[in-house]
Amino acid sequence: MKDKYRQLCDTEKQIPIFSQAWWLDTVCGKDHWDVLLIEEKEKIQAALPLYIPRRGIISMPSYTQTLGPWFAPESGDTKYTKALGRRQALCKQLLDKLGAHSYFLQNFHYGITDWLPFYWEGYKQTTRYTYLLKGLQQPDRIWENMSSNIRRNITKAKEKHHITVRKGISIDEFLQIQEQTFERQGIPNKSDTGTLVRLIRTCRQRGQGDLWGGYDEQGRLHAAAFIVWQESSAWYLAGGGNPALRQSGAHSLILWECIRYVSRFTDQFDFEGSMIPGVERFFREFGAIQTPFFTITKGKLSLVDRACLKIGRIINRYE
Repeated sequence: MKDKYRQLCDTEKQIPIFSQAWWLDTVCGKDHWDVLLIEEKEKIQAALPLYIPRRGIISMPSYTQTLGPWFAPESGDTKYTKALGRRQALCKQLLDKLGAHSYFLQNFHYGITDWLPFYWEGYKQTTRYTYLLKGLQQPDRIWENMSSNIRRNITKAKEKHHITVRKGISIDEFLQIQEQTFERQGIPNKSDTGTLVRLIRTCRQRGQGDLWGGYDEQGRLHAAAFIVWQESSAWYLAGGGNPALRQSGAHSLILWECIRYVSRFTDQFDFEGSMIPGVERFFREFGAIQTPFFTITKGKLSLVDRACLKIGRIINRYE
């Protein structure tokens, strides 16, 4: 099945980057993910990639915004009622193949607006939000739609603090900035560093992601960001800033330069959203559109499962 799915990913450019086979190999490990396929006349009609960190557990891998089902595109003249009914029938087939499991958690791509087949099978749903900035090929329009606060920060970073944005900064510098951010927030660094490093290296090799940093004239790194992209969208995956230099506006300038850079590959930038008020406001002020997506769950994790998953994350952090 996975070989067929790899071939599908090579041809279907609309499969989100997080559901691509190469991404799953990197963030899950080749032995800890699988995929369910529905085929008709030797053509794949639906797919559901799964991260399986432990037997009976289906969850979300690190640094992966969404998974969920993928459906083969319908023809342009297909009636809505027929398309919806077909997708629901395909979902039912996927769920039949999925079978019993002790725990299920997936964030569905925002393109999946109907979770009824999962509801009918006893799953639950929580609505979350991301922020999408569209029309990247029109930078003047994007600039005008930004809040005055973001524009002011960008201008301040360039003209007052003389911040220079560089692409391709070192992974070590990026990790140091991340660590400083966690320290400022007063929370332990629980990030899956091993997976993050592998992902940065893989995305660089594929030409689908890189690290940006903002430096002042003294060579101090003020802030940094990890951006990935494909034809359908770019994503702000991770970032941080030096707590002592937060007022320079460097973070805003870095994201603005990243948006301008990825516009050569895509016309959409996904800030990946946040339910944290301050972060949500920062993304919204770029003029990005609030867009809901579903978190689908079923079952509960046992204490043993929780402990094993926590140990796995700790091990990955230091790999």
